[in-house]
Amino acid sequence: MSPVEVSPVPATALREPLGLLEEWLRDGEPVPDSFVEQLSRQVEAGDLEVLAAHLEGRMAGVLVLALRPNVSLGAPFASIEDLFVHPRARRRGLGAALLQAAHDRCARRGISYLEAQVEEDASTFYAACGYEPEAEVRVFSRSLPIGKEAEG
Repeated sequence: MSPVEVSPVPATALREPLGLLEEWLRDGEPVPDSFVEQLSRQVEAGDLEVLAAHLEGRMAGVLVLALRPNVSLGAPFASIEDLFVHPRARRRGLGAALLQAAHDRCARRGISYLEAQVEEDASTFYAACGYEPEAEVRVFSRSLPIGKEAEG
């Protein structure tokens, strides 16, 4: 097995890791340039980190880590917004390496709470990596109108 290398992606090089996420989350539709610019600013500000996993010299996995303050904790916390490993590279340690890199980066920043909202099919993977479900927490969401819909 080839070693997995994980590294942070600079704000100026987000297109390649976003390409992996677009394949998975957006059926190949590119993220709008204006949103890439927002992401770049967040990476530059240190509010967002994008980690890329390389196997045999090719990017095959990506993790997006958001860093935010949390009043109840009285400290910052981190959230794994997206974690994707290309299907042909799965079961080769990329996902675990990405999670370990996220843990290490959080530890260096003094962040002691890292969460991930996951779909059922990913729960076994996260549990194997030491994550536990939070029985008391439920996720609620609401879609908000944007653009012309919001003006009406």
